[in-house]
Amino acid sequence: MLVLNNTNAQPLTFLLTGIPGLKEALVWISIPFCLLYIIALSGNSMILFVILREQSLHEPMYYFLSMLSATDLSLSLCTLSTTLGVFWFEAREITLNACIAQMFFLHGFTFMESGVLLAMAFDRFVAICDPLRYTTILTSARIAQIGVSMLIRDVAVMLPVVLFVKRLSFCSSMVLSHSYCYHVDLIQLSCTDNRINSILGLIALFSTTGFDCPCILLSYVLIIRSVLSIVSSEGQQKAFNTCISHVSAVAIFYIPLISLSLVHRYGHSAPPFVHTIMANVFLLIPPVLNPIIYSVKTKQIRKAIVK
Repeated sequence: MLVLNNTNAQPLTFLLTGIPGLKEALVWISIPFCLLYIIALSGNSMILFVILREQSLHEPMYYFLSMLSATDLSLSLCTLSTTLGVFWFEAREITLNACIAQMFFLHGFTFMESGVLLAMAFDRFVAICDPLRYTTILTSARIAQIGVSMLIRDVAVMLPVVLFVKRLSFCSSMVLSHSYCYHVDLIQLSCTDNRINSILGLIALFSTTGFDCPCILLSYVLIIRSVLSIVSSEGQQKAFNTCISHVSAVAIFYIPLISLSLVHRYGHSAPPFVHTIMANVFLLIPPVLNPIIYSVKTKQIRKAIVK
């Protein structure tokens, strides 16, 4: 068996996969994917532009929303070139270094989105449970500190993952299961012991989304308790309405993520193209739907876009 590693003179090359069993229909399948990318890129760019230009939106809630849009925009750009390249031009080859770079940004921005959703949950918690101190707690400097801390966390958890992938040796089977580079997918092709890589991947997952998700749930337990203590039903409804957009954003991020994990673990009888389509759609659902949800549900954003 041919064993390849990073010390070889020629760079290692992997083959990306489109949608197994549907090769003849790839061009047609690429059309809805292309439309989804266009919606994601234009929608998030519009949100960023509106928040930047509109002075009335220079508030903590909208600063966090701009972070979410920037993350979604970056997440879409991570897979755009390889996914449409495979679908349109059969451009399946990718070098190990390019694959690792894509994997770093793909997982990094996914973890970043989870962190931004946690920060937005904290914003809603302060706004509803301690409204008088809202502007003193969430100052511009503190929001910047939150953003930088999330960035440092993502880099800190992803650097060991990337460095240990570089140490792996690979066999003659170099075909990946997706149209982009995914950590679990890549390390499974290794000929050498990849247990450390699997452990590092799990540590990265549990220290980011595994930490953020329970904290978001806890913040909403406290929010619900605070809202139910409001005497008037009108006040309760108004408080809940301020959370609808964020709850929707959390749902469209975590539900596809959990569903994809369950399909990978228990859906062995499902056709391979089901796994691939779900993996591609999972990456596009939050960037596509978040701008739509916030444009429809947030009156200030809607008015600024119309203006």
